[in-house]
Amino acid sequence: MAQTLIQKIIAKNAGKESVEEGEIVFVSPHRILTHDNSAAISGIFKKMFPEGVTPKVWDSEKLFIALDHQVPPPNEKAALNHKNIREFVEQQEIKYFYEGGTGICHQVLPEKGHVLPGVVIFGSDSHTTAHGALGAASIPIGRTEAASVWAIGETWLKVPETIKITVNGTFSPNVYPKDLILHILGDISAEGALYKAVEFHGEAIENMSISGRFTLCNMGAEMGAKATMVPPDQKTREWLTNVTTEEYTEIHPDEDAKYELELVYNASEIVPTVACPHNVDIACAVKDLSDKKINVALLGTCTNGRLDDIKVAAEVLEGKKVHPDVRLLIYPASREVLSQALEKGYIQTLIDAGGQLSIPACGPCLGAYGGILAPGERAISTANRNFLGRMGCKTDTEIYLASPATVAASAVKGFIASSETIKN
Repeated sequence: MAQTLIQKIIAKNAGKESVEEGEIVFVSPHRILTHDNSAAISGIFKKMFPEGVTPKVWDSEKLFIALDHQVPPPNEKAALNHKNIREFVEQQEIKYFYEGGTGICHQVLPEKGHVLPGVVIFGSDSHTTAHGALGAASIPIGRTEAASVWAIGETWLKVPETIKITVNGTFSPNVYPKDLILHILGDISAEGALYKAVEFHGEAIENMSISGRFTLCNMGAEMGAKATMVPPDQKTREWLTNVTTEEYTEIHPDEDAKYELELVYNASEIVPTVACPHNVDIACAVKDLSDKKINVALLGTCTNGRLDDIKVAAEVLEGKKVHPDVRLLIYPASREVLSQALEKGYIQTLIDAGGQLSIPACGPCLGAYGGILAPGERAISTANRNFLGRMGCKTDTEIYLASPATVAASAVKGFIASSETIKN
């Protein structure tokens, strides 16, 4: 029976020749990712054990914990949360714990070599889908489910149907992976892949950097996807060579696999795109929004905080100044990214332009600290969500999502603008 990528990965994990869509199977993860929510999860975990039994995780080398959502902690509650996590890590002898400042979990997990093609990754964060960029089945789960996996090492899954998205051709100048995924979201809707797997194929995907693939798969969560994946190729192998020596087995979908839906795009027809308030699937061409003045430009986060993204923004901002009415906030996805961007001079360019550099962490993306909007303000952001209140203020604010190039150009212009309008 011909199998899609998600079917083949789940079948291998479950020790079966094949699995059918809709079938219930039990799987065990290569890694299970948690972040600042580890404190709450540990509380649930401890309650799962009978009185008198010392709680113990099933495998201390399978857990991955990174502090990233409130770093440094902006209040006493967050600080206590981090303290409790550190104590849990010590008690359980968790091998892969990353202190605040190391970076955002979705960057650090693959950066430290924890994501391999063909494996199952679980994560108690909706954007766990990002890791499918390396050909893994990376699946978001809830906190209670995460606690149970900590305890017993497995959970059940219903094998999802798969949507195949093929992107042919070549992108025009000033068009980036973020523009593509926002365009696709405009077509498929925020619920268009609910509990589905998504596979990306085609010439444009093959030519796309691993960084760009992370952007696509990260935002698979915004269409409701259970997993979003790019089959591994030579670019995947080369990227992994720099982060791990661990052996892995590539898995590819069968050529005659059956898909619930197939969508085909021509990359040359994609234009600089934004998602308008207050939903990710309200897609609009940048050129149609030049009357939208902005107050904040957010560059970074787990969606577009990698070296490629910072480089693009620096190229746009080279020799220019951020508009006096705009605050450009810079959140690299990890300390390693920050170090590389410093070495290459990209950060200096952003700072010289008037940008405000912050520690590698989630920052204002989740609306808890580090750049909260005031009532009546408008932001343009490289993050992944633009719901009302997403950047902290639920009163009369607007968030537009865009590529790093568009965010940088808008920061200079003072209103939403494409990078082609200001590039040298």
